Amino acid sequence: MNVTSQARRLVAPVGRPLRRAAVGLRTRGWAPHSHLFIEQEAAEWVLSYEARQLARTATALGVTLGPRAWGRGVANQAVFHLSQFTLLLHDFERAGNHLGFSYFHGRPGTPGMPEFDACFETMRRRHAEIDRIQVTNREMEALVLSTGIAPEKVHRIPIGIDVEVFGARDDASRQAARARFDLPDSAFVVGSFQKDGVGWGEGREPKLIKGPDVLLAVAERVAARLPELHVLLTGPARGYVRAGLERLGIPYRHALLPDVDSLADVYPAIDLCLVASRDEGGPRAVLESMATRVPLVTTRVGQAADLVRHGENGWMVEPEDVDGLVAWTLHVAEARDGELDGILDVGREVAEENSYDALRTRWRALLDGFVTLPEA
Repeated sequence: MNVTSQARRLVAPVGRPLRRAAVGLRTRGWAPHSHLFIEQEAAEWVLSYEARQLARTATALGVTLGPRAWGRGVANQAVFHLSQFTLLLHDFERAGNHLGFSYFHGRPGTPGMPEFDACFETMRRRHAEIDRIQVTNREMEALVLSTGIAPEKVHRIPIGIDVEVFGARDDASRQAARARFDLPDSAFVVGSFQKDGVGWGEGREPKLIKGPDVLLAVAERVAARLPELHVLLTGPARGYVRAGLERLGIPYRHALLPDVDSLADVYPAIDLCLVASRDEGGPRAVLESMATRVPLVTTRVGQAADLVRHGENGWMVEPEDVDGLVAWTLHVAEARDGELDGILDVGREVAEENSYDALRTRWRALLDGFVTLPEA
């Protein structure tokens, strides 16, 4: 938990009644559950992006959004959290609200992640007070249902993609991206875009559920076969991987980007997107790579398990399968010109089927009965 969250938790018992009274005066004329409030932690830049996308989807469906600053004091409305942590790690009050959240990942018993156990136990004890849960994949759907929550409250909706922003790469975009990141034209560039260090600083302590140790093991073995291997990293807290690549003598670039959409300008620079995680809610990289027609090699985690069809739109192995990750990375590297086009075409189709606009009907089903919707 970051400093801001700790401070908020300490002052909450004092500030909550005052905040609720002030918000109550401003909302007393509102019909019950007529406004949707979207809550997320400010530090989570990906979740902030997803909050904006949900707001866009809800607005397109005719939902009236409430001011974000009022979300922690409102009563008798609809409050949806973009993470289970902002609700289930606190002694929450229902206050007449409909409550929902996204449960991207969090299997109890995960080493080093006691918050997963805490959230799951709260969900198990208080599932009757929860009205909607979004899960992104079948594994999390089964986990959430194991708490005894009513199945109609649980909706499987993957983390989507903006296929207009993440367009298919071409020779011109590839050349521009290589020049931007000072990558040799002849290099085989592997992209790794998962935040895999603990915290928001240097990230020298590995976040093992993201598999940074697996990533380095794969990179070491691939580099032995491909002397021109380069790695392109994005995101904060990549210090563990950076130090490992330096130790191995593998050239890399690390790009700190201003927002999620900026990733669309990074994908054309790479020859392969590699996901080495042990656990994921997404990852977003699955649909990002498919949308941009970049080959994807991933472990069977999160929504990758639902969206990737091995050998048809990407390549997928079990978590910690270093041999498999190395083999399919080399398969991509050694493919002839045009050999992978069919797989990349299918991947683009899957991305379009899971764009934010295409997922709008699934969100309508989740929001129906949770917040006031205009008649279809």
